[in-house]
Amino acid sequence: AQTHQRTANRYPAAFSAASVYAELMKLKHAITLAESQGSEVLKGYLAKLYAEGTGAGGSKASQRLVQDRSFRELFERSVEWIRELHPKPEVALGLVRQQLEDSPDSRIIIFATYRDTVQLLVDYLAKHGIESERFVGQATKDAEKGLSQKKQIAALTRFREGEFRVLVATSVGEEGLDVPSTDLVIFYEAVPSEIRSIQRKGRTGRSGAGRVVVLVTKGTSDEVFRHVSTAKEKMMHKSMRSLNAALSTPREIPLAVEQASIEEFTPQGIKIVIDDRETSSKVVEVLSTMGAAIRLERLPQGDYAIGDRILVERKTAKDFADTLINRDLLGQLKAMADAVPRPVLIVEGGDIFTQRDIHPNAVRGVLSAITIDLGITLLFTKDEQDTAQMLYVIAKREEGERGERKMHPHKVQRSVREEQEYIISAFPEIGLKNARLLLAHFGSVKAIVNASLEELVAVQGIGEKTAARIYEVCRREYH
Repeated sequence: AQTHQRTANRYPAAFSAASVYAELMKLKHAITLAESQGSEVLKGYLAKLYAEGTGAGGSKASQRLVQDRSFRELFERSVEWIRELHPKPEVALGLVRQQLEDSPDSRIIIFATYRDTVQLLVDYLAKHGIESERFVGQATKDAEKGLSQKKQIAALTRFREGEFRVLVATSVGEEGLDVPSTDLVIFYEAVPSEIRSIQRKGRTGRSGAGRVVVLVTKGTSDEVFRHVSTAKEKMMHKSMRSLNAALSTPREIPLAVEQASIEEFTPQGIKIVIDDRETSSKVVEVLSTMGAAIRLERLPQGDYAIGDRILVERKTAKDFADTLINRDLLGQLKAMADAVPRPVLIVEGGDIFTQRDIHPNAVRGVLSAITIDLGITLLFTKDEQDTAQMLYVIAKREEGERGERKMHPHKVQRSVREEQEYIISAFPEIGLKNARLLLAHFGSVKAIVNASLEELVAVQGIGEKTAARIYEVCRREYH
């Protein structure tokens, strides 16, 4: 907090301290990978740091790391590693083999925090004759391609129908998707969150007995995370019991002894939640030097979360063009737009029209779809420094407008047509495009609400699942 305050006051020493802090964060992440993930994942991360530190535009933290003799020695040694040195992959393989030998029709999920680990396990199982598939989020990080929602659903369908027996997933498999019940759940590492732990455990034993195995490396942060998660689960159960008791015994609310000072409600620095896969970018370092109160988390969508309304996806101009050609850019952005009221896309550096051999009108069409169809705010910045400053200004404005948030944000001076589209687009899995289809077919909001399930399904572009959700929401009692 002191460093944040001093950087806000433009102390030169504080900028150096923030940069050193970023360097320590990178080292801490490398240690975590070595302890809980394995040598192959660590090897990939070291190569990424080395490339960043020796390339143009790398952060000062990465440049200092590459200049350190101990780091260079470790990197050179890692190049010579020809096999996995950590015992976890072999242990996970043994658990999977034993389960399939005991019950060949079993379904198994292995949860891992990092995508590199997911790919490592898929390759390792395949090497030993066990078919599995990776299950990750829609976001694309560097060269790591995400899965579109369509591919996610297809993978779950194949898993449910028994086409393969092992699903290797990141946190995207914990919630929000219809993941089938399984006979065995393996935590590749302990997670220090009681919520995530309970969600993962909830994937097994829904219709019968199930088993959960947590892989913990002795003498490492795995043990700490396991202890923290267990303690938090116990505390949660205790709190729920206390809450039930309190609800059954009404009490008078005591008067406050003394008024709290305004300082108690004042945040220390502008708060920004950053996806932990963004730590290698210079944006994090600059935000830290500007005095932002940074918290690292694994975000299901977006790279930066600001308040409870804003998610920001950051893409370089080159990455924007690559994603446009090779990956599902609009699907990735739609998932973000569905998650929050105020989605933002920042395109950083360069001219997006000259990155790849794409007709300018095709690029303009995508930009129009992003802003008009998906309702995403599109911003352009010149470099990582500019991106960090833009994020800081957005966060500062958002915190300055705190207050009670409306469940469905209101835009003034909206036409009747826009109001109708706005209402219908708020239904589950609808969005603006399908809202227009429904309104064009039925003619009014009232007709849509009163429509039968068969009538809803008959609308072109509205599937049975979406129609069922609309029908159910319109007829379910409000509690």
